[in-house]
Amino acid sequence: MCASEIETVELASYHLKEVTYSWFELLEDSREEGSSPARWSEFADAFIDHFFPAETKAACAAKFENLRQGSLSVWDYHMRFAYLSKYAIYMLPIIEARVRRFVQGLSPFVINEAATAALNSDMNYGKIVAFAPATETHKLRNRMEREVNNKARSTGKFGGSSSGG
Repeated sequence: MCASEIETVELASYHLKEVTYSWFELLEDSREEGSSPARWSEFADAFIDHFFPAETKAACAAKFENLRQGSLSVWDYHMRFAYLSKYAIYMLPIIEARVRRFVQGLSPFVINEAATAALNSDMNYGKIVAFAPATETHKLRNRMEREVNNKARSTGKFGGSSSGG
């Protein structure tokens, strides 16, 4: 987040502070007498339903449907995937669908190895999220080593013989 976004969030939260506290009290008062306090997930769902416009939810779902890694690191892609996926739960009814959708959005640089790993019957979302960055790092390291070796060869500083054989 840039500084202006942070300031916007702080200002919005300041203005919502009284409103949300009043709303929270109403939520608690509406619960049955003697029931346990609302769990965080219940509170978060109710809060989003009340304060988050349907149009914004639909826009976030559309962003998720179109999400691709692109120039993001695998970790940044995962973070965006995790954030936006809650708006498109209908796309991820089972863990295999979540893994498949995550892999589909990966860059071509990583997707082949990740798709092969996703076929593994015990591959879950956590494992694929751990696997993909490791694959990306490995491939980037190999690419850099090749570039260094090619540059060394082209400048004649490679440690091998230059006689062609």
